[in-house]
Amino acid sequence: MGQGRLAGEVVFVTGAAQGIGRAIAAVAAREGASVGLLDIDEEGGRATVAELAVDGVNAAFVRTDITDEAQVASAVSGLAGQLGAASVLVNNAGRNSYADPVAMTVKEWDDVFAVDLKGAWLMARAVLPAMIERRQGSIVNIASVHSKLTTQGMFPYAACKSGLVGMTRSLALDMAPHGIRVNAVSPGYVRTRLVDEYFALKDDPSVEQKVLDVHPLGRIGTPEEVAEVVCFLASSAASYVTGSEWNVDGGFGARFA
Repeated sequence: MGQGRLAGEVVFVTGAAQGIGRAIAAVAAREGASVGLLDIDEEGGRATVAELAVDGVNAAFVRTDITDEAQVASAVSGLAGQLGAASVLVNNAGRNSYADPVAMTVKEWDDVFAVDLKGAWLMARAVLPAMIERRQGSIVNIASVHSKLTTQGMFPYAACKSGLVGMTRSLALDMAPHGIRVNAVSPGYVRTRLVDEYFALKDDPSVEQKVLDVHPLGRIGTPEEVAEVVCFLASSAASYVTGSEWNVDGGFGARFA
């Protein structure tokens, strides 16, 4: 386990109980990292840690609501006590939104932004002091193609993800003097619960084929394909990359349609 590109790193991943987050945790472990998992899904998080432990991975899970400042501080401290301070943070936790801009309540708005944007800031704020002290670290924020392109009926998801990319750039500039890199990965359609939820909401058997038809690669991505890019950006192999946004979308965002 100690021979990969993340050998010796301590990687914290939010939203790690399933989907892209779970795949990131698995790839990071394969690449030699100790892995700290954070999620509100306790059953899924503990199951993932158990799977990693079979392969001898040093991993731990803490049930965490990343929108809660106290829980974030406690989780980061607890995981650091078990694994060591985070040298890599992957802000993956997120939620979809299908609100009407007029009918949406302030609480509904706040709830979306709390997960998709505020939570990423709270996590970054919690891990950065140790990174600054060591003058080394990497943060990868999982944004979305919705940061640049969006679709009707998903308000205000695009605003959240655009904000996350903006925060990525700001943190990259502010943290560069401390030797810390900050980047974003923007997945397109990836086979996850959130995408399945979107297809189900449409209640149209042909919607998935329509999605496939506009992808130059002709298919939807896998969580593992996103995880490979995330772990590359987190590693020293990407030592000259910061403040960037990488699309992992099968060419979807490059197509005029």
